[in-house]
Amino acid sequence: MAAAMAASCAEILRREFPELDGEMFEYVTGILHNSSADFESVDDLFEAVGELLQDVSRDSKDDEDIRAICQLMYNTLHLDNENSGRDTQVLLDAPIQISKITDSYDSGLDLIPGLLLKRNQNSVVNTKKLEKAEARLKAKQNKKQERDSSKSGSPLVLEEASASQAASKKETRLETSGKNKSYDVRIENFDVSFGERVLLTGADLNLAYGRRYGLVGRNGLGKTTLLKMIASRSLRIPSHISILHVEQEVAGDDTPALQSVLECDTTRESLLKEEKELTAQVNSGRGEGTEGTRLSEIYAALEEIEADKAPARASVILAGLGFSAKMQQQTTKEFSGGWRMRLALARALFARPDLLLLDGKSFLETWEEGKGAVHKTWQSTILVVSHDRNFLNAVATDIIHLHSQRLDSYRGDFENFVKIKEERLKNQQREYEAQQQYREHIQVRLDSVPKPRLKPVDKDSEVIMKFPDGFEKFSPPILQLDEVDFYYEPDHYIFRSLSVSADLDSRICVVGENGAGKSTMLKILMGDLAPVQGIRHAHRNLKIGYFSQHHVDQLDLEISATELLAKKFPGKTEEEYRHQLGCYGVSGELAVRPVASLSGGQKSRVAFAQMTMPCPNFYILDEPTNHLDMETIEALAKALNNFRGGLILVSHDERFIRLVCQELWVCGDGTVKRIDGGFDEYRDILQEQFRKEGFL
Repeated sequence: MAAAMAASCAEILRREFPELDGEMFEYVTGILHNSSADFESVDDLFEAVGELLQDVSRDSKDDEDIRAICQLMYNTLHLDNENSGRDTQVLLDAPIQISKITDSYDSGLDLIPGLLLKRNQNSVVNTKKLEKAEARLKAKQNKKQERDSSKSGSPLVLEEASASQAASKKETRLETSGKNKSYDVRIENFDVSFGERVLLTGADLNLAYGRRYGLVGRNGLGKTTLLKMIASRSLRIPSHISILHVEQEVAGDDTPALQSVLECDTTRESLLKEEKELTAQVNSGRGEGTEGTRLSEIYAALEEIEADKAPARASVILAGLGFSAKMQQQTTKEFSGGWRMRLALARALFARPDLLLLDGKSFLETWEEGKGAVHKTWQSTILVVSHDRNFLNAVATDIIHLHSQRLDSYRGDFENFVKIKEERLKNQQREYEAQQQYREHIQVRLDSVPKPRLKPVDKDSEVIMKFPDGFEKFSPPILQLDEVDFYYEPDHYIFRSLSVSADLDSRICVVGENGAGKSTMLKILMGDLAPVQGIRHAHRNLKIGYFSQHHVDQLDLEISATELLAKKFPGKTEEEYRHQLGCYGVSGELAVRPVASLSGGQKSRVAFAQMTMPCPNFYILDEPTNHLDMETIEALAKALNNFRGGLILVSHDERFIRLVCQELWVCGDGTVKRIDGGFDEYRDILQEQFRKEGFL
């Protein structure tokens, strides 16, 4: 029966694609015969062979035609699976020669990914597309195996990112000859996938040396994955271009901050270490007589790299990032996570890579606190992922928009990008509508007009978030700290005599430099940390929802988002859990994938769904926008404004603060001060302070 069904699909192929050459026919029919169990929907079948069939059709069929043919073949195969083991008769469209077709299956059994089809150089099918199709099918099979393993209790196997790129003979010759001296980065016609999901296809990325590029796009589309593919050189970058990817903060140990930056120069550190060892040998009389010659060579090498100027250069960079002379001598373990991220950035600036890849938050906090002038002196290329408009307007010279599995480049800052993108969308919509009208009125002549058929404008769907109201009126004080002292170590107070209060109408943003105690104060407010002295008061009916900047630590990464909610809030139906996740954009297949496989922004949305499930009446949010795309940040702001309850948040996102907060608390010097003038007054205070310190 299986052979007959597969033969029917083969007949469909022969009828619809008479130009299909022998090797490609064997490949496609081999997939249909051997991988039909992997096709859970027509989308799976279309993904496996649709692009190849489009290629061989030579524009005689569009996507809709190809999908209809795939639907026909899927129905045939699905009928086979449903009726497996039963006596079933199927009426075929025409007589077929099963013996001839099954011969091709015998030669095609090993054509499934892992053993590639031997290529015919004259084949009409693009070899690269064939390889991509094989990779997608292999990923589909691997995922099915992972699901089966997960059900059987085996350890979770996470999907991996991969990249493929069409080779350029010219670039290969230049690289081999060593004549390529350009520091521009040109990556053409490449694909990036994460597991079975295609993130980019046929994309081009051009980075001109010395320009600063902001990479923007919705959560989960592949921005972080793209940076990792570049950093690992999974995408081809000329070998003479050095790359540094800053995504982790510096580890806390006994190394002084200044020394941790100097250690980035491994050549200098190695020479200094050898000099110290040789000098010690000479001074102790244990030398062999050759130390003098080697020391002369070391001194010459140190002079050539200007090693004596390195401490001063490192100190200037650290000062530009807010480190005082005293702080530069403190050990890295004495700094908070935010300051350690600044150290990571300082190391990057000191190392001077040709291409710097940045996590947006690491640079963003520096800029927002007014000490980010370092970017103006940076001579190399920067590619930064960021969702902050103000930051991109201040820093970026170009914007790269990742959407619809492609990259579009725009000259100028973010505001210019928004303006040009809107104009392009309007023009595309006008062209589409004009062609639709043309097709309706001149349908008879349409086939003779050599004009490509336009598709509807690809617009991003609107992001909607809604925080359920757990609201009931009760008298203040709702949440209050009275004369609170707190320290982790007795000789280092974080707060002294701290008194603050909030009610159900509060919209408060807590600001201040890294290490000032913002997150600590939030934990005292929640009751997670007890005051050393003083009183925390909370209303008996207060129900707090907390979002941590380290929210990933609160999630079980090995189960799906649906299972996570069911585990934490048992007793509801799967439909209720999926509805809750859907309120935060985690719907469809995303809701049943392991949380570990989601992007940073998607994990944040899961955390929001988990936080709001019990319907709190007061939210405490610590850096809630860190991993969210711009559209989701806007939706979050709207949801918080519509929420009937209290709010205290910590954020570095100026636009988000302006959209949501009515009151500003400045954390620093062991206390918290309320600023009546809001963010504008706070910015004026910062600028005056930085002028006095010589940063502006």
